[in-house]
Amino acid sequence: MDENEVQSFLIISSVVLFIVVITMISLFALFRKRRNDFILEQKYAQQHFEQEISKAQIEIREETFRNISWELHDNIGQLLTLAKIQLQNNSHVDDVKATLNKSLKELRVLSKLINPDALQKMTLEEAVKGEIDRFNRLNYIESVLTVKGDPKQIDCKIEVVFFRILQEFFSNTIKHAKATKLDVTLDYGIDKLTIQAVDNGLGFDIEKENNSGIGLDNIKSRAKLVNAEATIFSKLNEGTKLTIVYAL
Repeated sequence: MDENEVQSFLIISSVVLFIVVITMISLFALFRKRRNDFILEQKYAQQHFEQEISKAQIEIREETFRNISWELHDNIGQLLTLAKIQLQNNSHVDDVKATLNKSLKELRVLSKLINPDALQKMTLEEAVKGEIDRFNRLNYIESVLTVKGDPKQIDCKIEVVFFRILQEFFSNTIKHAKATKLDVTLDYGIDKLTIQAVDNGLGFDIEKENNSGIGLDNIKSRAKLVNAEATIFSKLNEGTKLTIVYAL
């Protein structure tokens, strides 16, 4: 190989090496840009999720306050009224104590179930069971909770959304549907959680626009917020069924 051929080889090799280096630098820069874009998208998605969660909490605050007012009046208020009557009638002190203790217990249970911080420390099963037990204890409605499969860990904020949806359904069932039975099922499958609540109340014509006031749109939008799907089936005099499906 003469000197010219060596020089040509070195030049070509240098050019090829330069192109390879530039290509590698470009690919690395592209990779970093895409990674940074992905991280940024994830950050924005998380921020959007947090904002929507906050928005949902604000939207249900008014309904929660209405439920508290109803609970205080129809439940705890009646117990305190009973204690007052017992005192006026000079009932045995143990009977008055029992009534007051029951009032305090129900007040503690109510405050726990409406406190977001307390709810985040409970599993969905524990929160729903608390409501079901309370309904049965106070003879509001004959209620049953069934849990199928092995409960799986779910983000507590998502569980709070599911619980608030169920609370809205329960409120409609007890206050408007005139139901006598309520069945709730938490079915933990391999790849999805199916939540179902069924009552035997009056039901309604789901096609009528004037039914939007009972919270159907809110229920569906809140489920969609956490990537779940909520469907409601109802017929006049045949009760109402709520189904929520969430991919695990």
